[in-house]
Amino acid sequence: MMEMNKQEIRKAVLQARDSLSHRERERGNVLLTERILGHQWFYTSRVLLCFVSFGSEIDTSEILQEAFHRGKRVYVPKVIQGTEVPEMKFYRIDSWAELREGYRGIREPEGISEEYRYEGRLETEEADKVLMLMPGVAFDRFRGRLGYGKGFYDRFLQDKRQLQQRTIGVGYQCQLVEELPVSEYDVKPYQVICV
Repeated sequence: MMEMNKQEIRKAVLQARDSLSHRERERGNVLLTERILGHQWFYTSRVLLCFVSFGSEIDTSEILQEAFHRGKRVYVPKVIQGTEVPEMKFYRIDSWAELREGYRGIREPEGISEEYRYEGRLETEEADKVLMLMPGVAFDRFRGRLGYGKGFYDRFLQDKRQLQQRTIGVGYQCQLVEELPVSEYDVKPYQVICV
């Protein structure tokens, strides 16, 4: 894949992801849910930053539901437009009912609830209580991540070093490639789970 540019990789991987059968999709969703719910970081976290699945993305709904059930503070992304460069922020939700169709048709919080604030230098103990699940188009064996091209996660995580160490990129097996072209501005997830 290294000989392909980012746009070509996006097109090829999205085509493969869109082509997954219902059975393959269900299997991946179940496996991911099992892996995350059994992960030590999920178990010990008090705060979950998680995307709301859209289109053919791997399904995070069971993970979010379990986080609600366990009383974790759940924050999901909202794209704030109206500035030169749209920005992604995370807002707390306690149920699905708080989501509305937003940026590009993705379900988002209204942006009137509590915003996730990274305090810069989290105490180690507090940093260990946060987990972020990251979507992506493709991932590689070096933890490289190729997003959708807007740089939302890269910009959000750029100055949050401790939070970067509690990130997991998630997707289907077809999204895992040998090697991705990455730049100095790309923030790698600390772990990658593709099922």
